[in-house]
Amino acid sequence: MCAYILVAEDDPKQAELVRRYLRREEHSVRVVADGRSAVDEVRRDRPDLLVLDVMMPELDGLDVCRVLRREYDLPVLMVTARAGADDKLLGFDLGADDYLTKPYDPRELMARVRSLLRRSQRAPGPAAAPPLRVGNLTVDALRHEVRVGGRAVACTPAEFRILSTLMAAPGQVFSRRRLLENAYGLDGYITERTIDVHVMNLRKKVEQDPRRPAYLRTVYGVGYKIVDGRHTGD
Repeated sequence: MCAYILVAEDDPKQAELVRRYLRREEHSVRVVADGRSAVDEVRRDRPDLLVLDVMMPELDGLDVCRVLRREYDLPVLMVTARAGADDKLLGFDLGADDYLTKPYDPRELMARVRSLLRRSQRAPGPAAAPPLRVGNLTVDALRHEVRVGGRAVACTPAEFRILSTLMAAPGQVFSRRRLLENAYGLDGYITERTIDVHVMNLRKKVEQDPRRPAYLRTVYGVGYKIVDGRHTGD
């Protein structure tokens, strides 16, 4: 699975190490050393995946993620020395698909890169299901589109998978663990709390009032379900 991967890392030694490992797997790699260059490069020649350091000059990785998520749904692997749970959740909140803490084993980096590329490049077959609809909410897997009424909604790959899972079975309750497995596979390093962050972000995007969700409903002590939008609740 060869891909074009952009690495945004201001430490030359770390950047070269990542570049070498990616090249061993025959990926095409470009390295930039600051956040503004990362944004410019994505806009100029969209990569298949972005490996994004948080602490960078010009524009830090969090701001880069915030800017790019308004425009693209490319997979983002965020890399940082910040190991706190709040830092990881902030990264996911801004749209990162995965989060790796420094120092790390380059082999683990490569495993996560492979996992993200597999998920992002998984194409629907010729017998792909028709768009899913619940109330005014539509999810189209073929076009990778989410719409509320006629309004298009930009979702990250993980958000799209979570919403698609819920939309495929309206009214059915899904545990956080099951949603986590559908969104990320069996990657044990991502916690169930990540699902709460993604659902919170989805509510901001698809609900008229995120504090009184009409679609994405919480089933306390169990998980989440999606309903037809005619009733509101928590």
